[in-house]
Amino acid sequence: MQTVQEIQQAIASLSEDDYARVREWMAEFESDSWDRQIEADVEAGRLDFLIAEAIEARDQGRLIDLDVAERS
Repeated sequence: MQTVQEIQQAIASLSEDDYARVREWMAEFESDSWDRQIEADVEAGRLDFLIAEAIEARDQGRLIDLDVAERS
């Protein structure tokens, strides 16, 4: 197992093409990690308050249709 410092040094020595490939991989890795966290939060009910806020805003007429707003 490499240390963070060793990994940083290895990344710093990459060619531009290899560095771009690492950046793409990291972006995908982070995105997948974020998706898993959101899914876990949804399943655990940690985001239920957002649903409740959206329903309340809808019921109070405070929501706008984004399709209509974008055409304006």
